[in-house]
Amino acid sequence: MSVIVKICGLSTEETLDAALGAGADMVGFVFFARSPRFVSPERAQELAARVRGRAEIVALTVDMTEEALAEIVATVRPDWLQLHGQETPETVASVQDRFGLGVLKAIGISGPADLAAIAAHAHVADRLLLDAKPPKGAVLPGGNGLAFDWSLLDELDPDLSYMLSGGLDAGNVAEALARTHAIGVDVSSGVESVPGIKDPEQIRAFVAAARGASLQAETSRAAGLRIPT
Repeated sequence: MSVIVKICGLSTEETLDAALGAGADMVGFVFFARSPRFVSPERAQELAARVRGRAEIVALTVDMTEEALAEIVATVRPDWLQLHGQETPETVASVQDRFGLGVLKAIGISGPADLAAIAAHAHVADRLLLDAKPPKGAVLPGGNGLAFDWSLLDELDPDLSYMLSGGLDAGNVAEALARTHAIGVDVSSGVESVPGIKDPEQIRAFVAAARGASLQAETSRAAGLRIPT
């Protein structure tokens, strides 16, 4: 199966079109006011109209009330809700029940102790997003341009369905995919010229690198070869 590629934090027509033209599978809009990538529901509604039917629309939220989520769902009509805060498994289940949308739950990883949250959410979220845990005192829960030690994921169930995020860019996404069992990759700051400003060329390069790595992995598996790590 081809790798899932998600470009997150889009806020302009130009960069959104670059992501779609490059073949991104998912595009994300950020509804966290302190983020430089923040868009209002009304602005996201305009952008989402360009996406529908071409890629899956993801609404990234952080510890948002269900009432606030309801406004985003009604206005933007996303395919997925990305919960990128400290949401509990019970909250994830409640959001699924209320809105009937796919739920992508982000889990911050910095050390072995963080892996427990993976097991706690694996059976309630539709998909997990394993991201670098923000450093102490950080304002943003993600999009900090930091990677975590991918070897921490070596002992995970190889059948676990998760996407990988944190410090990814066109230069390291192939290594990330070869090193992990991720079914997809998610990038934000790794395709920006400055925080919050996406670069169309970097978007295209990232998607191409991820697709190339996925094709190489499939070819190697078909030939019965071991993928180097």
